[in-house]
Amino acid sequence: MAGLPFNLFLLSCFPTFALLCFTTTAFTTTPTITKPQRYVTKLIHHDSVHSPYYNPMATISDRAGYAIDSSRAHLAYLRTKAQGFSLATDDVRAGVIAKTTSTGFLANISIGEPPSPQLLIMDTGSSLSWTQCQPCSNMCFPQAVPVFDPSKSSTFMRAPCSSAACLASLSNQCDKSGCIFKQEYAGGTIITGLLAIEKLTFETSEEGTISVSNIDFGCANNVSGIGGQSSGILGLGSYQVSLASQLRSKFSYCFGSIKDPQYKGPSNPLEILGGLYFLTLQGISVAGNLLNISSDAFKRTPSNSGHIVPSSHGGVIIDSGSTYTVLTRGGLDPLNAEVRSLTSGLPGGAEGSTMSAPCYTGIINRDLAWFPMVTLHFANGVDLDLDVESMFFQVGANEFCMAVLLSDIDDVSIIGVLAPQGYNVAYDLRARTLSLQRIGCELLEG
Repeated sequence: MAGLPFNLFLLSCFPTFALLCFTTTAFTTTPTITKPQRYVTKLIHHDSVHSPYYNPMATISDRAGYAIDSSRAHLAYLRTKAQGFSLATDDVRAGVIAKTTSTGFLANISIGEPPSPQLLIMDTGSSLSWTQCQPCSNMCFPQAVPVFDPSKSSTFMRAPCSSAACLASLSNQCDKSGCIFKQEYAGGTIITGLLAIEKLTFETSEEGTISVSNIDFGCANNVSGIGGQSSGILGLGSYQVSLASQLRSKFSYCFGSIKDPQYKGPSNPLEILGGLYFLTLQGISVAGNLLNISSDAFKRTPSNSGHIVPSSHGGVIIDSGSTYTVLTRGGLDPLNAEVRSLTSGLPGGAEGSTMSAPCYTGIINRDLAWFPMVTLHFANGVDLDLDVESMFFQVGANEFCMAVLLSDIDDVSIIGVLAPQGYNVAYDLRARTLSLQRIGCELLEG
C-alpha cells in the first residue's frame, strides 16, 4: 500500500471531459519533497463522443432513460449498504449497474508494467477498485480495451492472506498463493478473482505520465450478472481498500455540463458509514424562499441491526455513481409543488404520466431561461445552487422533465452528479468534511 499522503482531485473542466487531479507531497520514491505537486488526468463521460461506449444512434430519450434506470438501481444498492446487509464485503459497483447500459465518468488508468490501459468507472459509492483480468474465458463481459493480463506484468503480486486488505473483508478467502476476493449481491451479481498488488499509471494534463506502486486492487476473472460497461471500477469510497484511503487522500471532483456529448469553500460535516458519504441537508429554497419541509425528511437514524458494521436508515448520500438527485417524498413533494406552480403556464409533456417529476413540452435553455435558482442548504451554511441545467433534463427533442426524482425507497435521498455541475466538490476523509466551491472547472486544470 502507498505510504505517503497526497490529495486526489476529480475535476470536469470541459463539457466532454472530467479531470482526475492529484496534489501530492510524495508520489515518487524521491526521499525529499520540497513542494506539494498537483497532477491532472482527464476523465470521460460515458455518453461523450470520446467514449468507446458512445452510441450515435442513441436518442436524447434513450440517454435519459439509461441515467434514470442507473440512478434508481444505485439508490437500492446504497440503501442496502447503509443498512448493513452486505457490508461484510468490500463493496463494488457490480450490483447497481442498469441492465441496458452504464452511466458515469470513466478514468483512463493503466495497470502493471508495461502499463495496460483500462477504463474504470469513478464511483464514490464503491471502495474496492477492480478490473477484469485474464484468464477470463466466458465469464467476463466485453470491454473496449484488452483485458488486463497479469502474467505479462513484471510488477503484479498476489496480496498475501495476512495483508490488511485481505483481512478487512470477511468474504475474502485464501489459497496457497494469496488472497481471493468474492463479491456477491442481491440480484445474482457475483464477482470473484484475485486480490492483488500492482502499479497504477496515470496520464496527466500537466506532468506526462506518473505512477504509484503497491496499490491493492481486485483482479476479477469471473464476473456474472453484468454486461455492457467499462473494464471495472475506480473505488473512491471510505473503506481501507479504496484508492482514496490507500493514498491517505483528500479528493475532489468538478463536473462541467454532462448533458452535452461534446463536452476551497465552507465545509459541511461528512458522516462516513458503510463506505458511503452522508451529508446533513437542512432545507431547500426556491428563489430564496425556504420550502416548508419537515426536519425529519432528510434525517438519518442509526439502526441497531445487529450487523458487524454500523448501519442506519434514511439520510442523504452524495454519490458520483448516480446521475440524478433522488429525494424522499417529504422532501420532493414541496419542491414538486413549487416547480409546478412556477411552470403552470408551460404545456405538459407526455413523460409526466410515467414519472414522479413534472415534465413539459419544450427546450430547457429556450423555455426556462427565467427559472429561479433552487438551493440545497447543508449544515454550516454550505449551499448548493441548482440552475436550470441541474434542475431539469431533456428527455426528448421537444420535452424536458425535472431532474429531481422520487426515491423508490422512502427513507434515503441521493445527491447525484447533475446537481453539483460547475462546483468543485472536495472531500477530506481525515477531517470528515465536504466543501463546495462554485468555480469554472477549467480554472482548476492549470
